[in-house]
Amino acid sequence: MGTNWPEEQARICENFTKLRVKYGSPSANTQTVTAAGIVAALNQFQECVRYLNTRRSSGAILNLENEADVQDAIYLMLRPWIQDLVAENPADRIANRFTIKDFLSRQARSVIEVKYIRDASHGRGISREMHDDIENYRHHGHCDNLIFFVYDPNSLIPDQQKLREQIEEERFYKQSGRTLKCILIVKP
Repeated sequence: MGTNWPEEQARICENFTKLRVKYGSPSANTQTVTAAGIVAALNQFQECVRYLNTRRSSGAILNLENEADVQDAIYLMLRPWIQDLVAENPADRIANRFTIKDFLSRQARSVIEVKYIRDASHGRGISREMHDDIENYRHHGHCDNLIFFVYDPNSLIPDQQKLREQIEEERFYKQSGRTLKCILIVKP
């Protein structure tokens, strides 16, 4: 039996509305988007994926098999609420290198970097990759908060606590007078 697409759309919109009510919407009220609000929403990632993958209908299932899949899911979660959320912009030049941000919210002064742990080697080396990102974003004029969202479906990061200690801190750079707060979210 086929899916009634208008009903599915209505249910999906209803869930987005629930997120807006729970976390606020800059277009619906005077509340501003903050890094803390983004983190709170991202912490609901597994709940959103679980909802879509266990629905009563045979509608869309989220198969999170690579980084692009996870980025798409996050964009769908956050974009209705964060009106200025911009997906990957390869045109920004930082320290003579082009960087590709996964998502940027200028209002929240935050960049969301999405990582997908694809194998054990990547799990062991993710810290190095994240430190490279930190070095790039410390020069970005619209990034005061660097939020790392790491999807590790097979638990391949050997020591999440040690990774958190290395990444999750506020950094101050004397030369520029800039502060960069790094936040780490690891799911599932």
